[in-house]
Formats: sequence, C-alpha cells, structure tokens
Amino acid sequence: MTLYLVTHRTLYRYGARVSDGYSVATLMPRSTPHQTVLSTGVVVDPAPDERDERTDQFGNQVIHVGLHHPHDQLEVLATSRVEVHDVDEPAPDSGWRELVARIDTLEADAALDVRPFRASSGFMTQGVDPMALRSLAQEHFGDGVGVLDAVASLSHHIYTTFEFDPSFSQVATPLGDVIAARRGVCQDFAHLMVGALRSMGLAARYVSGYIETESPEGMARMVGADASHAWCSVWAGDAGWVDVDPTNDHMPARRHVTVGWGRDYADVAPVRGVVIGPSVGQTLEVAVDMVRLADDC
Repeated sequence: MTLYLVTHRTLYRYGARVSDGYSVATLMPRSTPHQTVLSTGVVVDPAPDERDERTDQFGNQVIHVGLHHPHDQLEVLATSRVEVHDVDEPAPDSGWRELVARIDTLEADAALDVRPFRASSGFMTQGVDPMALRSLAQEHFGDGVGVLDAVASLSHHIYTTFEFDPSFSQVATPLGDVIAARRGVCQDFAHLMVGALRSMGLAARYVSGYIETESPEGMARMVGADASHAWCSVWAGDAGWVDVDPTNDHMPARRHVTVGWGRDYADVAPVRGVVIGPSVGQTLEVAVDMVRLADDC
C-alpha cells in the first residue's frame, strides 16, 4: 500500500467586503475497499459563524459553513492522510446483457446502492442527444462481450479519440459541446463515460478525487501544481464497483485517492456556495498537492 498526504487549498478573493456567505465543501476522502483514511480535516478562514458536518445520501462527508459577518476573502484548506491499497485486476465477468438484466432484479440495499446510478442526471443531458451517447458506446458492447472488456474498450476509445484540452471547457460547458469538439478535461471525460455506460443500461458513478502526478524528467516537483481529478466507476456484479479513468486509460484506476461519488459533478463539487454583498468581481485560486509519503507502509 502507499501513504499519501493530500492538501487542497481553495481561496476566494472578493472585490469588496461581502456581508454574508454560505459554502458547501466535499473535500474529505472517504474510506473504501481500496483506501483507508487515517486523518482528514478542513480549516476555514475566516472562522465561520456556523459549521455543520454530515454524510450525504451517497455516503460522502460534506461540510456546510456560514459566515455572517463582513469579509473580503474565504479560504478553505483540506488536509488528509490516506493509505491506498493495491488494486487487483478484476476477475473475468459475465456478459454485459446479463448484468443489465441482473440490475433489474436487485432488491433492498443492493438496489439502493446500484440503481440510483443507472438513470441519467443533469450534466449528462446538457445539449446532448441521448442517441449520441449510445452511439459512442454500442460499438464496444457486442453480443457476448463481458462488461469489463466492453468498459475497457470504451475507455480506450475516449482516451484515443478525444483530446485533453484545459482551455476548451469550464464546469458549465455542455457535454454536447464536448462530444461535438471531441475535446475537454477529466470532468468532461468522466461525464462522457458515465453517460455512455448508462445509455447501455448499466450503473455508473461519477467519482471525484485526486491522482498522483509526476514531474517531467529533470524538473523539480512544483508545490501546488496538482489538481482535482475525476473518473468513473461501473457496477460489475460480483466484482463490485470497478473504477476506470478514461482521461488516462487506467482500468482499474491506480494512484488515485477517492473523495466521493455521485450521479455527476453537481453531487461532489469540491467547494460551492453563495455570497451576499455588492455586485463586484471575485477571483479563485486553487492549489492541490498529492505527496507520496511511503510505500508498503
């Protein structure tokens, strides 16, 4: 296993003092079968007048803070120590059609765990013809093909035919634009993968977290140069939930730290909120570090 220290700093600077603000943060990693959270915490500056921590409907740890006094900036700093365990290659699985039929028969807790991630959601419908998502997926889902083989093929297709372009999209860029331009960033490719899998009747989650990056050869590691990351998780029956990262064509996803998951980005946005005050601009600074502390710990 590998031990990581992850810090995520979000700083909003306002053009004038605001009188009130309310923010929601999903920044604390959650324990999973493949990772153990040793410690995690979030510090807010200025100190909030109200703060509440809860678990949302998907099991993610969420913080709500309210600042009810004048302030001209807001800093949210999350610090976590996480052990990531080795991820084995998934065992051979049954055909994808059999899995779709099995999802229909799930009951009780199994149904609650899987079926909410089968229906479409907001980010998968923005400017998108549903048939465009199915057309993207169906060539990889032939008769008798195992679900994980099909998922791996679809991930590779996205990786090789879409261009990673940070200058192209923003959070609100419709997925239809991403499909038309065949470019985007990890959030876009995660939504694309999730939407395509759901179009075939499978259950897929949008996963938010971090990935360990490496500096170019001969260059020192730059502090704060990492970033949040997003990928996809598909329910594969007896194999459980299997992570796949179409941005990097990793399946199962490795060197990843999971923060949370939901139907799409809206369920697990790192920080979101509103402020009350004069109509002025604001700037946003985000700095993320994911540092490997130890191996085989």
